[in-house]
Amino acid sequence: MARPSCPPRPWSRGENSRRSRRSPHPSPPHVYPRPAFTQSSRSSARMTPVTLFATGSNDLTSPPPDTSARPARMATTSDQPSGWERASGLERVFGLERAEFKRLEQDIRRALGAADFALLYQPRYQLRPHRPVGAEALIRWQHRKRGLVPPGLFLPVAEQSGLINEIGGFVLHAACVAAAGWPSSLGVSVNISARQLLDGVLLDQVAAALEATALDPERLELEVTETILLDLSLDVQFMLAALRDLGVGLALDDFGTGHTSLATLKRLPFTVMKIDRSVVRTLPRDREDAAIVRAIVGTAQALGLSVVAEGIENAEQEAFLAAIGCDSGQGFLFSPPLSGHEISRLGAGV
Repeated sequence: MARPSCPPRPWSRGENSRRSRRSPHPSPPHVYPRPAFTQSSRSSARMTPVTLFATGSNDLTSPPPDTSARPARMATTSDQPSGWERASGLERVFGLERAEFKRLEQDIRRALGAADFALLYQPRYQLRPHRPVGAEALIRWQHRKRGLVPPGLFLPVAEQSGLINEIGGFVLHAACVAAAGWPSSLGVSVNISARQLLDGVLLDQVAAALEATALDPERLELEVTETILLDLSLDVQFMLAALRDLGVGLALDDFGTGHTSLATLKRLPFTVMKIDRSVVRTLPRDREDAAIVRAIVGTAQALGLSVVAEGIENAEQEAFLAAIGCDSGQGFLFSPPLSGHEISRLGAGV
């Protein structure tokens, strides 16, 4: 499948990319100080920034093969397997009993109706010159009785129970609303689930969010985990191509943890490659991880992709990544997750 001709977004592209395109209104390059955090952001600063919908090696976001292509609404009908019956892995991994699974499922439904979900944003910085270029949306659920519920617990339940499409639609809309109020130099990145792709709802969700908020499509980036590509169907390929035709960017998330072949990567319309925090963590001391990251950056540059490193925690890591040509990064070295208002102030240099 040929790559769509739609140009990549300025906010995610590195200056050295051979396919880069400058923004018509570039921000003057200068170093932004660390933001002054409000009490609300301080309270969440120690929260591990969990990538939305990515669940690591357990791959709980991918339904079993015999149910993965079924519409989400079918999970609630009497002649289909219940969410629990399709989620036996949850009991093994999280120790969830059937009753607890059902309680979480019911609580998620209530939270959607009561607007109990909220978003924080992990800032992304261009490494050279050092400046904020956007943020990744992170979902947060402050349960009225349970307290803060980790995304790694409730998102797999939502995926298996068929509620993930509603959550995904909420995240897309809320992130676009927030980004529409930010300086135009900042973009927003939203993680998407396998079910949104497989059920065919994603294209309509993205188009609706862009239309409702009048957000420039070039300022929206969708992150797809590498595990989604392990069983790549034609439907998914066409969906990705259609999303690029809308003008949004596509990021391959957690690269380096899966088995995506270069042949597969070449024929898909990605604009960004994100290096997983697991290989960034030991940089630059671990020679093997350093070699892996160099190879990833070289591959991305050869394909004309921008490179984003996740989990940057110290200046030594940032210096190494900048030296080998990594375009941008995110992590606690720069900032903990912030509110949408704080991201707006960050972009304005306040």
